Amino acid sequence: MFQRIHAVAALLLVATPALAQVPAELIDEIAAIGRVSDPAKTAPLYAPMHAKEPYAGVKVMRDVKYGPDERNTLDLFVPEGAGAGRPIFMFVHGGGMVRGNKRQPGSPFYDNIMLWANRNGMVGVNIEYRLAPASPWPAGQEDIAMAVRWAADNAAANGGDANRIYLMGHSAGATHVATYVGHPEFHAPKALAGAMFSSAASYDLTKVENESEGRNAYYGADRSLYAQRSALPGLIKSTTPFMANAAELDPPQMVDQLELLKSAMCASARGCIRTLLQPKHNHMSQSYAINTSDTLLSDQILAFIKTGK
Repeated sequence: MFQRIHAVAALLLVATPALAQVPAELIDEIAAIGRVSDPAKTAPLYAPMHAKEPYAGVKVMRDVKYGPDERNTLDLFVPEGAGAGRPIFMFVHGGGMVRGNKRQPGSPFYDNIMLWANRNGMVGVNIEYRLAPASPWPAGQEDIAMAVRWAADNAAANGGDANRIYLMGHSAGATHVATYVGHPEFHAPKALAGAMFSSAASYDLTKVENESEGRNAYYGADRSLYAQRSALPGLIKSTTPFMANAAELDPPQMVDQLELLKSAMCASARGCIRTLLQPKHNHMSQSYAINTSDTLLSDQILAFIKTGK
């Protein structure tokens, strides 16, 4: 317990100057939700802060096919009148590997992340992917590879730069993205310019003690396979730039896994990476806050894209 408190305190030092960025009126409501993933209670706190369709100045193309499965679709957001050569920002939603969508009808999430990307000079690509148990390991990594290949092949037609593709995942989506980066055997022909892991459920499956529906459904019940299917060994060797974050009120496992990744990278030949633990946020609010006045995470992402570290 002492080690966990010490690790959380150390991570919080990174974010202390921006504590006030969480709206004061939401702090107690977010805290009351607890250290769980609860979209139903968190979404209403942030939905009023976001624009509704139609979005001014943005061309939106829904459910574009990037692969053969019915869930191999993406939403494409391109600023109207955009020039050529813009970075491409791709997002992979969460859902415990067994549920989730890139967008629910009438919801501003995760259009908010696409609109933020547009506001900051990027083309936005929001990915949907196959789910377990119907599509177990390595379906998520295969789908990401197909989506990255589609983004690269269609970059010029949509004002994007195939050499500047950035991939972000949240929750189970972050685990999928981290696993994709850490397993080069699944990589698309076009290399990523960078990746962001937001509250990944695991980087090292062998260090996750709690059983979960999604983990067993996706990775299988045979724990002898978990070491080779984990992201961490490959991340240590990877040359792809990446950053990682979690929320102070994330389920404890996710904070522990962020600290594990941080420590492993700092001890590696590659060295420390950019990490962030967001004060006062919970598992969902950190993503729902993107494209609002709460810019703690999005500022870190922009700094990472600018510097590559």
